[in-house]
Amino acid sequence: MLGCVIHGQGDLRVEELPVPVPGPGQALVAVRYGGVCGSDLHYWLHGGVGDFRLREPMVLGHEVVGRVVSYGSPDASGPAVGTAVAVHPATPCEVCPECADGRRNVCRDTRYLGSAARFPHVQGGFAAQVAVPAGQLRPLPAGLGLRRAALAEPLSVALHAVRRAGDVTRRHVLVTGAGPIGCLVVAAAKAAGAGRVTVTDLLPTALEFGRIAGADILVRADDPDDAGWPSEVDVAIEASGVAAGLDTCLRLVRRGGVVVQLGMLPAGHSPFAGNLVVSREIELRGAFRFDVEFDGALELLAAEASFDGLVSAVVPVREAEAAFALAADRSGSCKVLLDFGDRAA
Repeated sequence: MLGCVIHGQGDLRVEELPVPVPGPGQALVAVRYGGVCGSDLHYWLHGGVGDFRLREPMVLGHEVVGRVVSYGSPDASGPAVGTAVAVHPATPCEVCPECADGRRNVCRDTRYLGSAARFPHVQGGFAAQVAVPAGQLRPLPAGLGLRRAALAEPLSVALHAVRRAGDVTRRHVLVTGAGPIGCLVVAAAKAAGAGRVTVTDLLPTALEFGRIAGADILVRADDPDDAGWPSEVDVAIEASGVAAGLDTCLRLVRRGGVVVQLGMLPAGHSPFAGNLVVSREIELRGAFRFDVEFDGALELLAAEASFDGLVSAVVPVREAEAAFALAADRSGSCKVLLDFGDRAA
């Protein structure tokens, strides 16, 4: 079977891999679509994500959907063979203090598909078939197709970030960065009842995807005279992963407001306007991955067809490097999917 393996910075290969054999408690899934995530791009472009560096070849990918092929043991429980499913990519340890506290998304010993956070690395889902714990399979709600369902993982990230912000009902929410995650944060904030959502970005195309996601106001981040700039906002969610975005959030959020840092900043120290956190009593919160939001993401995707507009390209797996290059070019794309199946699937 074919799979996408990263060997080092700039070294992405589509290789023949052995078909995995599911063990006890595992399911074998025939992957149909895999979404190219910003972290996948970082492994390709930089050899790592933040402080997580590649130390061995790794199958990329954690945004995968497909159909159940088989189970590793006759008594395994899960969706019936042939069922269309989304794969929750995290396997928390369930015993650490964070898991015991209900914060499994920051489990200190979690396994996450396609992640170099631990060694040996956890191999990912960009392969024609993958073996995963059966408990991580989620059958798709009625009416939700596999193509749109491929957005479930990044939408879960967005839902968790909005949840970390607290109640946004009728609030003015600022989102810095209109990449795929930023656009999904826009959609998640609107779904949570935000009264107004402003999104900023450097690129006009990215802002247009922000409009598709439901943003009320679009602002060019490099234009201080843009008429859309708010005087202040109630909540700011930083989704660009650059220090300038965090600075914008801290300067525009109201006194006593909440800033959520969602974008992964570069490794090492990042400067930020810390005095504003003190003098305005701003609450600065991190948001990392997700947990129970995955099921809510699938329900939201099933209910709202507008998410289809955020999938800008579907590329056959044999052309994976072209797909990665397209995903990295934010002037012309939003979410790019790899296609591991045939058109009749």
